[in-house]
Amino acid sequence: MVDPSRVLCIVLAGGEGKRLAPLTADRAKPAVPYGGHYRLIDFALSNLVNAGYRKIVVLTQYKSHSLDVHVSRTWPLSTLLGNYVTTVPAQMRRGPFWFSGSADAIFQNVNIINDERPEHILVFGADHIYRMDPRQMVAQHVESGAGVTVAALRVPLAEAYQFGVLDMGEGTEIKKFREKPKQVDGLTDDPAMVLGSMGNYAFRTDTLLDVLNTDALDSSSAHDVGGSVIPMLVDAGLAHSYDFTHNVVPGSTERDQGYWRDVGTIDAFHTSHMDLVDVHPVFNLYNREWPILTSVGSLPPAKFVLDEEGRTGQAINSIVCAGAIVSGGTVRRSVISPNVMVDAGALVEDSVIMHDVQVGAGAVVRRAIVDKGVVIPAGAQVGVDPEADARRFTVSEAGVVVIGKHQHVSLD
Repeated sequence: MVDPSRVLCIVLAGGEGKRLAPLTADRAKPAVPYGGHYRLIDFALSNLVNAGYRKIVVLTQYKSHSLDVHVSRTWPLSTLLGNYVTTVPAQMRRGPFWFSGSADAIFQNVNIINDERPEHILVFGADHIYRMDPRQMVAQHVESGAGVTVAALRVPLAEAYQFGVLDMGEGTEIKKFREKPKQVDGLTDDPAMVLGSMGNYAFRTDTLLDVLNTDALDSSSAHDVGGSVIPMLVDAGLAHSYDFTHNVVPGSTERDQGYWRDVGTIDAFHTSHMDLVDVHPVFNLYNREWPILTSVGSLPPAKFVLDEEGRTGQAINSIVCAGAIVSGGTVRRSVISPNVMVDAGALVEDSVIMHDVQVGAGAVVRRAIVDKGVVIPAGAQVGVDPEADARRFTVSEAGVVVIGKHQHVSLD
């Protein structure tokens, strides 16, 4: 077992998240609220901290203020034993330019690696929903002698263009790696699936430093970990894969083991929230043996009031967070975030309602994502008339209505 103090974790959190607009209009993708209490980055950080890896740098770039604030307030680890989670903005150490890719982001911060001098480096993405015990991947990584180990799982062939796709050789060795290929064959034993990268990597430190230096000298490179660095290490015979479905997290069940979602689109974001509110959720937020950690703040309990005909405050198959008040309204199959008010006669169905939203009396909200601070006036309808929704709001391919942060909602 590798000493956790000899492992440095780098979390890549600089993504713009254009496909999640308007949720990313004024925040980085990893800072997007999720599941009521959380931010997307909390899932990656929780997996690392639960595993005992507590030297973590978070590389940021785009619209990082709310992410910086969240990490500083939520993740202050005790420095007495050398533990930390800290954000590192683009510092232009290599010249007057921003990060040109994820590999360049690490290269521009190589001083952190030199200062820590770890034996191994975990490079994780910041915006996926999953539980993982990374110690098991590190153990395989060390035993195999690989220069890099890529966490992977089977994904539908139709979605291969969104992933790095692995072709396997003998054992765990990767024979070929293609980043977001437009055309690719399915697996031999399941032609409808491919083996896709999760965007989580374990590197030997010397291997990572060597390949970053080589990549930095290549002016034609995209300077991307998946698109540039991993293919080089595959060609050198140094890349292996780790089968994520073999990862067993304490407290997991057969139903939620191996759950991983890329929530990079509005429809994926909405669908993954619907997973949370199942009676037997596909992803279980209530696993106390491997908790998803965050800071809830000092909020009063949720409250359900009024018990009159047509004015009964109730929530069915839903998550309702602290500070929320359901005052004579009805909530079904939805996630209600802190400090939300659902007024008398209002109906919220199949929706994600973020912090500080007010749903007025008699309003209807269906299949919608409502960002922070929105006031939906009494009698307004969202997700009822597709044409009216398209005129006022962002509507996804699958018809999910998205109302941006503090966006004005009219009755028209």
